[in-house]
Amino acid sequence: MTVIVRDFRPADPADAEGFARIRQLALPFMLCTAESIAYDVAHAHPDAHFRPLVAEENGEIIGTAQVGIAYDSPEPGQGYLNVYVHPNREHRGAGSLLVRRAEEHLAALGATKLFAFVTDTPANRTFAEKRGYRASRSAHFLRLDLAHAALPPRQPLPPDVEVRTGADFADDPRPLFALDAETLADEPSDIDHEFTDYEAWLRETWHHPLLSHELTSVAVIDGCPAAFSAARTDGGTLPHSRLRSSGGAPIGTVMTGTARAHRGRGLAKLAKNDSLHRARAAGYTEAFTGNDTGNGPMLAINKWFGYEICATEVHHVRELG
Repeated sequence: MTVIVRDFRPADPADAEGFARIRQLALPFMLCTAESIAYDVAHAHPDAHFRPLVAEENGEIIGTAQVGIAYDSPEPGQGYLNVYVHPNREHRGAGSLLVRRAEEHLAALGATKLFAFVTDTPANRTFAEKRGYRASRSAHFLRLDLAHAALPPRQPLPPDVEVRTGADFADDPRPLFALDAETLADEPSDIDHEFTDYEAWLRETWHHPLLSHELTSVAVIDGCPAAFSAARTDGGTLPHSRLRSSGGAPIGTVMTGTARAHRGRGLAKLAKNDSLHRARAAGYTEAFTGNDTGNGPMLAINKWFGYEICATEVHHVRELG
């Protein structure tokens, strides 16, 4: 059968289901649902020029691509394309077609540097290298068997610290925006990001359907957020795989950080421990997260919790022109 590549159809629920299914199969350690895909498409920043693509064979979606511009980076002209193909539908040309269409879109927008995450397997790395991409930073996906892990017990809080949830900031999340922006600026990455648009942050982060305000923990000092651990949940929709031995509902920690003025006090551990304890009490049985391999402090914290590396991805870059 002939493989074709076309634009994602926001009005077609089958496209969102198919897109999410491919992402779940290719990245079973990242939370993704049809609802979250539809939300991302509907609320993408116009400057991102976000263009999701699908590869289709005989009416079945067998590959996807997330394509856009890193609009929140101080360096212009940086584009991204993340391509995934159904594990049982590889070697049909879907990946090549998706890459070609994505590159054409980004080049037309004036992008001069393209970034792509590639799962760290020989076949995937060879695929990227043959298309002119060179390996750059890498990152680990980590998994914790939350149902059986011996989580560190909750410790007495320092006298000047209290722990709240994200839900406690529902009326005014701007202090969390400020903390998220500060910690993101210090994250090791090939692309620098700057959170300066509060309304965009509300749409893309705070109101995202996967974000759990109740399971997001915030360490507060003098009424101001000092550290946090942001949690996402998907209602247990990830497919059963060798990574999911418990078969229960997963939680994903998507960001843990501390304000610069309060680092060195163990507040990130405190916040994440609170989030994981409450997640387990709520019935979540698996926890996932991800860290740049150069982020030694956060990798050490996750090892302390008992997380184990379950996969690695490598950021690849190609310069145009």
